Amino acid sequence: LTGLKHEVESAAKQMGYIDRPTNQTDMIFVGLGILLGGLFGALAIHLGGVPISLSTSGGALIAGLLFGWLRSKHPTFGGIPEPSLWVLNNVGLNMFIAVVGIAAGPSFIAGFKEVGVSLFIVGALATVIPLLAGLLMARYLFKFHPALSLGCTAGARTTTAALGAIQDAVESDTPALGYTVTYAVGNTLLIIWGVVIVLLM
Repeated sequence: LTGLKHEVESAAKQMGYIDRPTNQTDMIFVGLGILLGGLFGALAIHLGGVPISLSTSGGALIAGLLFGWLRSKHPTFGGIPEPSLWVLNNVGLNMFIAVVGIAAGPSFIAGFKEVGVSLFIVGALATVIPLLAGLLMARYLFKFHPALSLGCTAGARTTTAALGAIQDAVESDTPALGYTVTYAVGNTLLIIWGVVIVLLM
């Protein structure tokens, strides 16, 4: 809505709240979301000695969904400028990828030297086959939009970096709609089955 200041303010009284562009981030809103999400994700339920938890990242994701919904319903708080969102999305994601690579690098090189190229082949197959199966199911069984299908498969693999790459490629946030639920489910199952496999071994 554009126009003279007094006209906009007059119309706003009839339409709702004026959400003006700003360069200030509501850090209380952001910090509270991270805190509550982390605390929620840190909670664990023990079933038969197996701890079930969303993890702090999963909790932060759920909190982000909730706080984003609150912001859409009540735009009087929680404002975050577009440049700040860009920094959080891109710089934060790139730092996450870098840390994962640094942490996984030594063990990957050691395993590659010990086992050989078969480790790479098995890892590639274990990665590609579930993704292809998920995409085919989303496309032909559930009739999802391709953007949602890609978001679902990225979430099922709990790969935030893949979601960022998909959103950049399609220039849309639509894949995130499919990412959220499968991420929560995939993250929980990953923890459960990891513990189960360790117990079986």
